[in-house]
Amino acid sequence: MPLSLPTDDPEHIDKTCNLYVVATPIGNRDDITIRALNILGQVDLVAAEDTRHTGRLLAHHNIKGNLISYHEHNEVERTPELIHRLKTGSSVALVSNAGTPSVSDPGYRLVKEAIANNIRVIPVPGVSAAVTALSAAGLPTDSFIFVGFPAKKKAKRLKQLKELASENRTIIFYESPKRILTFLEEIINVMGDRYGVLSREMTKLHEEFVRGFLSEIHYILNARPAVKGECTLLVMGCEENKEISLETVRNEIKNELKKTGSRLSDIARAVAKKYGLPKNKVYDEALKLKRTAQSSERNTK
Repeated sequence: MPLSLPTDDPEHIDKTCNLYVVATPIGNRDDITIRALNILGQVDLVAAEDTRHTGRLLAHHNIKGNLISYHEHNEVERTPELIHRLKTGSSVALVSNAGTPSVSDPGYRLVKEAIANNIRVIPVPGVSAAVTALSAAGLPTDSFIFVGFPAKKKAKRLKQLKELASENRTIIFYESPKRILTFLEEIINVMGDRYGVLSREMTKLHEEFVRGFLSEIHYILNARPAVKGECTLLVMGCEENKEISLETVRNEIKNELKKTGSRLSDIARAVAKKYGLPKNKVYDEALKLKRTAQSSERNTK
């Protein structure tokens, strides 16, 4: 096919025997691409994590799709069936309840088997909760690590956190609202009280971004009767091994110390929050710098 031909033009694509990995909205039903709507309306079968949920999405956009369930509890049995349908000429669109399939959602097994059977796998990109949260978090975006849902078993989860403790990049987690408070406590105990951002109900009516130290986020959530909505948690990467960043922090502390009336604890809190560093470590650094400055003043007298 010539490169000049539009790859999404239905006149130039044979839609039989193709597996489409279609991203769907994470909340607002209008957050879906025109191409995704066209594909969902034309394929022979839509493999959905929850057929009722996807059915409401299709109905909202006036699409009558032939739905079949495909989720973590039936994917082992359902994958061969879908592969057979694909190999015998059917086109299938794979969707999850929200976001991009196979990214912390069912779909990896089907995509892997399709590739093994020389079936064309076509991504139809769209919303991803991780990237959506990152774009509005205000944390470094040049490089990040996506963890997804942490391990369910505590021992394995703590091991994950210990391995991530020295990670310099912004860390992105998914977590259930029922487990988020416990998970925040574990991160603080293992990684320290870092700066973070918790996004909840993104693109929905009650969309919320809670920013601050992890202990502050925990305090805010714990004061509520309940936490609702799937949570995306972004945690500042470890800055300890970044000499330039620490030097920047030291210079800022020095500038703050020159101001009259600035309390050391207030300086440490403000600088730690700005750079995503543990407050106690910034306070220790500020104390050292203050003592050095006082010593220099005595020596010059």
